[in-house]
Amino acid sequence: MSRVYWDSMLFIYLLEKNPMYGPKVMKIHQEMRRRQDTLCTSVFTEGEVLTGPRRTKDEAGIRGIRSYFSGREVEVLPFNAIVAEGYSLVRADFQVRQADAIHLATASAFHVDLFITNDLRLHKLSIPGIKFMADIEGRVF
Repeated sequence: MSRVYWDSMLFIYLLEKNPMYGPKVMKIHQEMRRRQDTLCTSVFTEGEVLTGPRRTKDEAGIRGIRSYFSGREVEVLPFNAIVAEGYSLVRADFQVRQADAIHLATASAFHVDLFITNDLRLHKLSIPGIKFMADIEGRVF
């Protein structure tokens, strides 16, 4: 059983049923359930995932996303003082976008086993507290 962190895009691919990436993420999700892994992400992810339905004023979509993130499916990790400290270190040491730094700092602070992202720029990074990085194809870095 592992703690597996997903960045926002994986949730967007899954929840919006992206035709290209949705099936791959669904397969990862099913395998994680089979292995009884813990799916986790930052509270920031909920805000990112809510953006699409907010733009289109999709109230049912907004309710569905809120329900999903408040349920038992995903452990939503807080942005706290420890994460803020890690965020500043990631931003100082690596040239990554602010959103990516939030994800990396959160995953690091909570010592995840695996960080999955479709952002290939992040795979080359070695962040203390994150054991492995992977893409949605299953390649581990």
